[in-house]
Amino acid sequence: MRYQRSSILFKEAQKVIPGGVNSPVRAFKSVGGTPIFIEKAKGALLYDKDGNTFIDYISSWGPMILGHAYEPVIKAIKTRVEKGTSFGIPTALETEIAALALDMIKNKDKIRFVNSGTEACMSAIRLARGYTNREKIIKFKGCYHGHSDAFLIEAGSGAVTFGSPSSPGVTQGTAKDTLLADFNNLDQVIRLFGEYPEEIAAVIVEPVAGNMGCITPNHGFLEGLRSICDKFASLLIFDEVMTGFRLAKGGAQELLGVSADIVTYGKVLGGGLPVGAFAAKKQIMRQLAPEGPVYQAGTLSGNPIAMAAGLSTLQILNADQEIYTRLEKKTENLELGFKEILNNKGVPYQINRIGSMFSLHFTEQPIVDFQSATLGDNELFKNYFHGMLDQGIYLPPSAFESYFLNDAITFSDINYTIEAFRKVVSKF
Repeated sequence: MRYQRSSILFKEAQKVIPGGVNSPVRAFKSVGGTPIFIEKAKGALLYDKDGNTFIDYISSWGPMILGHAYEPVIKAIKTRVEKGTSFGIPTALETEIAALALDMIKNKDKIRFVNSGTEACMSAIRLARGYTNREKIIKFKGCYHGHSDAFLIEAGSGAVTFGSPSSPGVTQGTAKDTLLADFNNLDQVIRLFGEYPEEIAAVIVEPVAGNMGCITPNHGFLEGLRSICDKFASLLIFDEVMTGFRLAKGGAQELLGVSADIVTYGKVLGGGLPVGAFAAKKQIMRQLAPEGPVYQAGTLSGNPIAMAAGLSTLQILNADQEIYTRLEKKTENLELGFKEILNNKGVPYQINRIGSMFSLHFTEQPIVDFQSATLGDNELFKNYFHGMLDQGIYLPPSAFESYFLNDAITFSDINYTIEAFRKVVSKF
């Protein structure tokens, strides 16, 4: 494929934007080559500035669960934008989407909207600290909860892609209040609570980790976290920025049968526009200003255009009981097709999948945590990524990211992707 125009645009971007991108993974650093500049998207397809077309397996990193430029969502945005873009004053839309989101979640009383998943997780931690009057938190190596300082301690996603698990600029004072454990390791969590039995405000976890590849929780792991937090009067926070409204209407809580004290949301909730949120029972949420002493605010929080896009998306998901079944079936077909090809070729691999989330690592060792996620053959992954790109398949440009399927992807698209994969693997 030709990427002449994208190459020119990337050079121009590098002159005025650090690294030429506004989010690090977009730079193709871990896979090499020039990032693709997109002109438009529709349904399951991306169209770049060079006229190339790609089947999209990232769905804007999760939000576009219905597909790109989904007509009812676009219509809702157009209708709303004609009435004004921002007010900084309450709108009925905020209440409407809040009520619908809570009805879909089922086990939370109140929700507050912010502008990103990072904001949601940052605010959830502050709320947990204010509610418990404790300072320390436990997070898991490789889990990514946004780029707030407290979360860039052994972070995943872009931080891993660049070979640095933490970031300069994060203070030692911040680091000392962030305790680390390995994902899927309850013994380490128990040991940390033994050392700090009355100092841990919360445990924050991605119930399905999506920033070191897609990693599912071992049987009993989330249930164990729930029990430990109850025992020590700490709060359990689920970061469902990725999984919320994607794995089920009620997210990972519903699918996996474990209820957290505070849950953060983003991505799907915004219908493709920047939205985050956090939800909890009323006894916790009443600690938030203006009702309580824990301060949190945002000039553009509850932006009417973002609320319109999110409301339209949730209404569609809530009304279509079969969308999650369709997504899982398509993702399962992709998994089975890939497995057959890799088994026949004798290539070591691990595929992790849950619902419409999926990842492939080239290694014999099961991917269960941050350490095992780093053991994949990254050179082989590079060949795989660029081979698939040349076949018109857009995948995450990092082995440390989950794939996200959307409902616009057809079984024909899946079959095409499997055959493209067969061609790529034949060259390994």
